[in-house]
Amino acid sequence: MNLFADIRVLVIDSLAALTAEGALPEGLDFVNVAVEPPRDPLHGDMATNAAMVLAKPAKANPREIAGKLAEKLAADPRVETVDVAGPGFINLRLAEGVWSGLVEGVLGAEGYGRSTMGAGKKINVEYVSANPTGPMHVGHTRGAVFGDALASLLDFAGFAVTREYYINDGGAQVDVLARSAFERYREANGLNPEIAEGMYPGDYLKQVGEAMKAKYGERLLNTPEEQWIDEVREFATGEMMDMIRGDLALLGVKMDNFFSEKSLYGTGLIEAALKELDDKGLIYEGVLEPPKGKTPEDWEPREQTLFKSTEHGDDVDRPVKKSDGSWTYFAPDIAYHYDKVKRGYDGIIDVFGADHGGYVKRMKAAVSALSDGKVDCDIKLIQLVKLFKNGEPFKMSKRAGTFVTLRDVVEQAGKDVTRFIMLTRKNDAPLDFDFDKVLEQSKDNPVFYVQYANARVHSVLRKAAEQGVTLSNTPKFDDPAEIAVARKIADFPRQVEIAAKGHEPHRIAFYLYELASDFHALWNKGNENEALRFLHDDADLSAAKIALPRAVAVVISAGLGILGVEPMTEMR
Repeated sequence: MNLFADIRVLVIDSLAALTAEGALPEGLDFVNVAVEPPRDPLHGDMATNAAMVLAKPAKANPREIAGKLAEKLAADPRVETVDVAGPGFINLRLAEGVWSGLVEGVLGAEGYGRSTMGAGKKINVEYVSANPTGPMHVGHTRGAVFGDALASLLDFAGFAVTREYYINDGGAQVDVLARSAFERYREANGLNPEIAEGMYPGDYLKQVGEAMKAKYGERLLNTPEEQWIDEVREFATGEMMDMIRGDLALLGVKMDNFFSEKSLYGTGLIEAALKELDDKGLIYEGVLEPPKGKTPEDWEPREQTLFKSTEHGDDVDRPVKKSDGSWTYFAPDIAYHYDKVKRGYDGIIDVFGADHGGYVKRMKAAVSALSDGKVDCDIKLIQLVKLFKNGEPFKMSKRAGTFVTLRDVVEQAGKDVTRFIMLTRKNDAPLDFDFDKVLEQSKDNPVFYVQYANARVHSVLRKAAEQGVTLSNTPKFDDPAEIAVARKIADFPRQVEIAAKGHEPHRIAFYLYELASDFHALWNKGNENEALRFLHDDADLSAAKIALPRAVAVVISAGLGILGVEPMTEMR
């Protein structure tokens, strides 16, 4: 059920009728015709830009089109009034019965707000993908929440979503991990660890050292590195991934698939991906121009194997093989996305940290080239999070050695608060996370304000049950404050589709705060006006009045579900 979509259908059908009557020319494209809430609620319940967007292609005055369209719309029983405003905007006010029917529909059917927009298209959302060298930090936390909420949002909008974690276990950093873990293994065996500069110093590796001692005893202590490095690398990486999975579970994140970078090497996948590009004439031997700006002292022109990424929107061509014959960092990334394309995904979304901004164009170019432009690739960059407590920056974790961990944040604030607050800013905007403010019980704390609205509904339901009220899906309301709540409920399916199209789950958090605000406003008016209260001496009236807040709770639960937050039925 999508009331805005239903009224848009009415507008399109009315435009088609005008075309059939000769009032509009044939062949007009209605794709940009929209039905949205008016900027000022006093102007009506919905507004359409139809006359404005069709005036130029129809070679007609927009107010003339609007006048004819208004006559068609006014004939529909769902429409109470139609007004043409300004240069040709059309404002609609809907009949009271529409809002009652909306609430009945929300309460009488499962899955209000769900969309078929995705039409089952396969989308791969890769997020977190932290190096398996230590616990996840606060930056990973924001990326994990964003990626997980985006995956849920796309699923809610009708896409077939795969949540994927790319394990960066193919680079030099896992060798450093192995050597760092080996020192903790020596420590577990009573020797002094030698944590050299560049190694991972965090205490979290002590438990890895203990686990190695339990498995190997003293057997590896006097063994040369070349004999133990491979085995210790695999063991330590496995331990780190177990830790990361545990951290993700604390945040309520569960991946569908873990993809190992190491699996790309020695399997022919990198070679196959580059051959695909080569067969398309996109691989060549060449010399790149020096970097823009001040040229580094050690830079020298040298021939490399290059990907002609400029043919697919990149600024410069990119090296895939160095002059010494080894792969660049970009080559396995191409192969990984080649594998995604071959797995049949219709869309690929990568969630990267802000420091990966330079990868956006080259990665999009690679996917475009590998899929002949058929697979859309969207890369979302996650900006930094600044943590505060007691008015001061939150200090680093001793356990991690260098940063604040995901576990630190969740243990301080809780899973649900962490997830919601991480979605109160757009992904590419910096975020301040103040532990004091996110836990305070006030309107300024959005997660509390939304949860409090849901808890208020359930407090009403508990009291109604005590009074023996039998619930009814048929509502009774007519006050502007009640209509405002119903109007906001009607906007939920539209917001879901807008958020899904833009890959912007923060829109759902914003919407829930607005819905909660309208509901709290109605609640407060009920304190002054008995007619607006939900419980009355008349049980039948109570049942009818409770229907609207019950619909509010349905939408809040659905919206919080998208965000991965458990709705609270009472505040503690």
